[in-house]
Amino acid sequence: MHIDYMMTLFEYNFWANQRVRKCSAQCDTEQFVAPVESLSHGSLRGTLTHILSAEWVWRMRCQEGISPSRMLKDADFATLDALQQRWQQEEERMRQFVASLTADDLQRNVMYTNTRGQAFTSRMDAILGHIVNHGTQFRSEASMILTAWGHSPGDLDLIFFVRK
Repeated sequence: MHIDYMMTLFEYNFWANQRVRKCSAQCDTEQFVAPVESLSHGSLRGTLTHILSAEWVWRMRCQEGISPSRMLKDADFATLDALQQRWQQEEERMRQFVASLTADDLQRNVMYTNTRGQAFTSRMDAILGHIVNHGTQFRSEASMILTAWGHSPGDLDLIFFVRK
């Protein structure tokens, strides 16, 4: 995968995440933590935490060579503001990491252990593509409930980012 295209995908990922977080800020605390059966991570907080956690775990594996033994938990973030602060920090770290990559880095194998202790090796470009794709899946879940609550983030497809 070409390095410039990878940068575009991550800029899109940041843009889409920010739109969902901005709409989430329109929810009250009860909505933020309320159980929602249709969300695979139980609540808006759980879903947003899962997106952030996956990005953090994968960056740690790829950049630091560290495989965290657990994902972040929604209980780690009592409020949306707390989640937002951590996410902004992680986004800056991810921006710096992705900006530092070369075409050769994208072809490099990354060895890591998942949170269940299983060892894997994957190419960097596949991992980075997974991060963006994973975000798309779970942003869509968050967007579904936000839209039902009257806070739609609008169109989040890549083409809408590219056209802006």
